[in-house]
Amino acid sequence: MTWWALLAGLWILAGWMLGIVSPSTAGVMAAAAAPILALLMLRPLRSALLSRPAMGAFRQIMPRMSATEQAAVEAGNVWWDAELFAGRPDWRRLLSTPSPGLTAEEQRFLDVETEHLCDLANDWETTSVWQDLSPEAWAYAKHKGFLGMIVPKAYGGLGFSAYAHSQVIQKLSTRCSAAAVSVMVPNSLGPAELLLHYGTEDQKDHYLPRLARGEEIPCFALTNPYAGSDAAAITDTGVVCKQMWNGEETLGFRISWRKRYITLAPVATVLGLAFRAVDPDGLLGDEAEPGITCVLIPRDHPGVNIGRRHWPLNAVFQNGPTTGDDVFVPMEMVIGGRAQVGAGWRMLMECLAAGRAISLPSSNVGMSKLAVGMVGAYVAIRRQFNQPIGAFEGVQEALARMAGHLYATDALRRLAAAALDQGEKPSVVSAIAKYHVTERARTVINDAMDVIGGKGVCMGPSNYLARAYQQVPVAITVEGANIMTRTLIIYGQGAIRCHPYVLTLMRTAEAGELRPFDAALFGYVGFLFRNMARALTFGLTGGVLIAAPRDAAPQLKRYYRAATRFSTLLALASDLSMATVGGALKRKGALTGRLGDILSQLFILSSVLKRFEDEGRPAEDLPFVHWAAQDALARAGAAWRSLLANHPSRGAALFLKLIGAPFGLKTSEPDDRCAAAVAALMQTHGPARDRLIAGSWTARVEVDPIAVTLAAFELYPQVEAIERRLKDAVRGGVIARAPQNLTLLDDWAAEAQGKGLITAQERELIGRFAAYADQAIQVDDFAPDFDIAAGLARRPTDTTPAKTKKKAA
Repeated sequence: MTWWALLAGLWILAGWMLGIVSPSTAGVMAAAAAPILALLMLRPLRSALLSRPAMGAFRQIMPRMSATEQAAVEAGNVWWDAELFAGRPDWRRLLSTPSPGLTAEEQRFLDVETEHLCDLANDWETTSVWQDLSPEAWAYAKHKGFLGMIVPKAYGGLGFSAYAHSQVIQKLSTRCSAAAVSVMVPNSLGPAELLLHYGTEDQKDHYLPRLARGEEIPCFALTNPYAGSDAAAITDTGVVCKQMWNGEETLGFRISWRKRYITLAPVATVLGLAFRAVDPDGLLGDEAEPGITCVLIPRDHPGVNIGRRHWPLNAVFQNGPTTGDDVFVPMEMVIGGRAQVGAGWRMLMECLAAGRAISLPSSNVGMSKLAVGMVGAYVAIRRQFNQPIGAFEGVQEALARMAGHLYATDALRRLAAAALDQGEKPSVVSAIAKYHVTERARTVINDAMDVIGGKGVCMGPSNYLARAYQQVPVAITVEGANIMTRTLIIYGQGAIRCHPYVLTLMRTAEAGELRPFDAALFGYVGFLFRNMARALTFGLTGGVLIAAPRDAAPQLKRYYRAATRFSTLLALASDLSMATVGGALKRKGALTGRLGDILSQLFILSSVLKRFEDEGRPAEDLPFVHWAAQDALARAGAAWRSLLANHPSRGAALFLKLIGAPFGLKTSEPDDRCAAAVAALMQTHGPARDRLIAGSWTARVEVDPIAVTLAAFELYPQVEAIERRLKDAVRGGVIARAPQNLTLLDDWAAEAQGKGLITAQERELIGRFAAYADQAIQVDDFAPDFDIAAGLARRPTDTTPAKTKKKAA
């Protein structure tokens, strides 16, 4: 407040010295301001007259949080998201964050073991033959430690970093969803992670080595039919009691549960279970309802019902229900022992804050890389109207969206994993990653299906998109429905955790602590006015005066300035929304969703800029960067305009418009030139495309028929060069144009060789290209009475023309 007094005094003095106000007017102004400034500067007086009434009003306005809500809000910590929420991001902090990397051991595991597991598992055989991973793939995954990547080496696990964990899941997802899910679940939210953080030493010593060796397969049962996204409201109950167990009277729980959607439950050997503990007889103490508790129960424990399966949109990762009625579970099975009774929700939220940033982002980025890599190759070799279909502008729009979204989501995945490896547990960031990566993956797969048309519709071994297209909605619903993630979690946690003062105000108001409430309140007032001043300055100048980081790439500084401006607007809009809407903000999902969208797009933009710096500023990648950055800003701008148009307080909306964007806020989507440049990179061999799909499974013709598309793509530049060389001969009528029908291409090459236009080696190359490209274009077909369940679908009718096959041989 001293600074405010000095500024007020200097303002009055300047007005008098410049002749703007007369000495008498200046005196009146000083006399009027003095008592107000004195009130603000004298803390006891200020606390009594301002802060105490404000505390009472604040307690009335702000909704009370339940214990479960408070645990969710306080789970994890804040990181770069807090910088964005505060209105003045320190870009040096972001750019100085170490880029993610792999150890030599992790890289070898990715190149050898993970590659081999990809060879053993593919979406066609898992879904159409085995309805699961093959026995060989399961055995390999267990033997090589895939189920214990997060288990420390001291317990026999691999002890991998978060980034290595993410890379493995990503690669598996470019090949087989069942393999990716079967590996990621034991390494994310589940018994292993809960044991690592909260288990007793005896529990760790018993279970962790067995989990690491694959001797135990874990699952974790949380979701109840009557508590889906509202998982804290589970109705599964455990009553504290004493019962005979192994010949002795034992303290424990009598638990009844109904769980569903539990991944790996049908094959699990150990069941993690969350339930609501009640203690009516006071056997544990005075608390009648200790709260949510987590236990670890062997599959063969008396009363456990497990083994049936769900069938989620033709995905065949093991998933199913589990139930139990009055099952006695001794206290020693509580994760962490008796001391952790009632602490289960906090445990789950803290673990989920990290796991949510790895599993779904990694698997959906992998699925997007499969689509981008294959479709980019397909449109380069597939011709219509005598040119590659990737040359059509309508197709280029879809290709640009695919590649641009992939670049952005992969950047987000990498940054989230890097944060985890730095010891952060960014709960808001993990929610952003889960929601936006899965939603953008849905867009990527939809665009891919549109581009390849019937090739993506007909099921069979050569179809690399159909299962992804079917299964995309599964990721949308896992770990909370995306609608709830957007409207409640991202902004709900962000507004409280990331704001520099709100959580302190809530805590101190609830506790009745006037002095810290007073400090936070007037800190909040100063914060609000600073952001108002910044927003107005940026709005009047169009943001051109905003400082960009000195060391940032010069071509991208405008994006740093735009992000800083949006950060200030977000902070101001959040404060005004909380002030005008108050406790009802919790129920205003449309409003909080739009505020969360701005925060999310700023984080995505930050990830894109950071990735470009981490990879050494490769100039070839600039089209990807520009597309992703412009898309993020356009989405943030759309959210801002929608926020103003629909804000419940019209006064607040008008104020935000006048202060934050008096001349409007201009953002635009990537233009056609940018889209064309991105689409061209998707279809061109080179480092930019390689970086875009890096970490994918190495497709090989001898392993899987889908590899023929990439094999043809590898040969196409040489074929194209030959065609260019023969252009004059075509124009002169010496030889006809290369036929669009690939089955005739080898005959054309033979004619060209006969006329001395190409060599025998070039003819052989064209023949191989024709064979691969023709097979890439064909789709699978089967006998009328084919039986997938019997495994006959492994060998569909071969539609490759015999003539082409013979010449290719």
